[in-house]
Amino acid sequence: MAKILMKGNEAIGRAAMEAGCKYFFGYPITPQNELPEYMSRELPKNGGAFVQAESEISAINMVYGAAGAGARVMTSSSSPGIALKQEGITYTAGAELPCVVVNIMRGGPGLGGIQPSQSDYFMSTRGGGNGDYRTPVYAPATVQEAVDMVMEAFEVADYYRTPVMVVGDGMIGQMMEPVEFNKPKSRELSPKTWATVGTKMERKPNIINSLYLDPKLLEDHCIKLDDKYKEIEKNETAYEMYKTEDAEIVFVAYGTTSRIVKNTIETLREEGIKAGLIRPKTLWPFPFEAFNQIPEAKNLLTVEMSMGQMIEDVKLAIEGRLPVHFYGRSGGMIPSPAEIAEKAKEIVEQSQEVAMGGVR
Repeated sequence: MAKILMKGNEAIGRAAMEAGCKYFFGYPITPQNELPEYMSRELPKNGGAFVQAESEISAINMVYGAAGAGARVMTSSSSPGIALKQEGITYTAGAELPCVVVNIMRGGPGLGGIQPSQSDYFMSTRGGGNGDYRTPVYAPATVQEAVDMVMEAFEVADYYRTPVMVVGDGMIGQMMEPVEFNKPKSRELSPKTWATVGTKMERKPNIINSLYLDPKLLEDHCIKLDDKYKEIEKNETAYEMYKTEDAEIVFVAYGTTSRIVKNTIETLREEGIKAGLIRPKTLWPFPFEAFNQIPEAKNLLTVEMSMGQMIEDVKLAIEGRLPVHFYGRSGGMIPSPAEIAEKAKEIVEQSQEVAMGGVR
């Protein structure tokens, strides 16, 4: 298939339709508005339905209903809107309903601003609603990867019966890049015998619910969910290792920030500093095993468009074996390669001074 130049938000919408999405429920918010606009125009042409709900809360509950009927369904929003959807997301997780939730992140907290950000890491990876649950979270670094990950998200959602999130900062949604639409590797998906599609007088009615008044039944349900999340951790963790084999300083970054860091790495290597990158493609499950594959590393530098959220998982991953440093910009500010390089040089110089002091 020939590549097509598309804006990120619109490419995500096209990818969802290619993956079999038939229903979209949403509410406008910058910087993801092109996505629902695209779906409102194109989804009905492909046998689907678009509904602009009266609020984000209504939209996610419409997703709950469509997912409960066995349909492939998606919603999208940006940070404050996703916050409003969290109650519905925990309902879908508790009821084991497959759906895809796209978050084109902007600055916060509160209404914040409309510029790119990565400050929803906690909300996305910790389960932003109540209860013991997790959602797989994909973090694309390019528009092509956003396309691929959205398609994969629908497969993962159906395979595990779980909501799946795809998070991209505002730049992913707004930039234009050439993309192609290739189907993901097919999975053996079980028939949706649990869906509320009518009994046809052949069976008892299906009941979809997340309410368990008997505490023992709820505990059993939570254990079942936890077993499922362990399977997701085992099978679905994804990451990229970039020039880490000999790197003395290893960056950790995701999304657009990782692209900026790659430019920084080239600059540093030209100056004789061996740098590399661990890029999580899934924010949850987080790629803890990647941190056992950096034999020459002396320091880690986490770079985020936030005040520092992923750094907590980086510290958990490295288990105190190496120092973990942080550089971030927030509020919609974007770190430059030069800024990141300056921070890296400072860390390397301090490390060398400590080593020399130890020799003396």
